Amino acid sequence: MSQNRVLSLISLATKAGKTVSGEFCTEKEVKTGRAVLVIVADDASDNTKKKFKNMCDFYQVPIYFYKDKDTLGHAMGKEFRASLAILDEGFAKGIRKYMDTEDNTIA
Repeated sequence: MSQNRVLSLISLATKAGKTVSGEFCTEKEVKTGRAVLVIVADDASDNTKKKFKNMCDFYQVPIYFYKDKDTLGHAMGKEFRASLAILDEGFAKGIRKYMDTEDNTIA
């Protein structure tokens, strides 16, 4: 149930223009300080996970490893997405609330 809520919130945030996706855009938003939350697909490469983990630790942005690329992309109405950043505090808070109730990997 709560995983559907997470995906619904990602979808809503995307429609509201409050997400960016893809490695380059996600990285840019983290480094400029606009990213409030980063979500990386569980099936992303180890290199990608490590890169975002280190970057988010450095810039103090919460990061979650969630689902797979196909599911994240589908929630955003796109193809595959290995990484995405939420740019809105409200959406990020809602997503974190549901992610914390599940057993998701909080990096």
